[in-house]
Amino acid sequence: MVNRVILIGNLGRDPEVRRLENGAVVAKFPIATNENYRDKSGEWQQQTEWHDIVAWRMLAERAESSLKKGSMVYVEGKLTHRTWQDQDGNNRRTTEVVASYFRLIPGTSGSSSNSMNNFPNAEDEPSTTNTPVANKPADSTQTGDSSVVTEDAEDDLPF
Repeated sequence: MVNRVILIGNLGRDPEVRRLENGAVVAKFPIATNENYRDKSGEWQQQTEWHDIVAWRMLAERAESSLKKGSMVYVEGKLTHRTWQDQDGNNRRTTEVVASYFRLIPGTSGSSSNSMNNFPNAEDEPSTTNTPVANKPADSTQTGDSSVVTEDAEDDLPF
């Protein structure tokens, strides 16, 4: 069985770091991921999902020193669920990602001009025009070995 989460998103605030009585360090921070889609009327919409991230020990210390609000970060971890009682005695439940690894994505500050924040976007629309691909036959060179075939520099492979 696999419980693995991979997220790329922007930090919603600086990590909140606590040092527990037993010496363990824990950091909590939210990251936002965005999904763009076209609605029924053809207009682009953006849906933001918030994810609560928890990092422990050395990873928490690293988060405290390197992560800042707005930074784009790559996070790997596992999905966990916790239940507790609030001050009024109500049962509460939360879902968190317990980070096992993270990496700051350099040169990002959470601006909407970053193309990763707006994926997919209008530039990702497939072309509606069909561009014909010229099918050029391969040239065979007749040497003593009939298995040698040379091709034109232009071929019709899609990659």
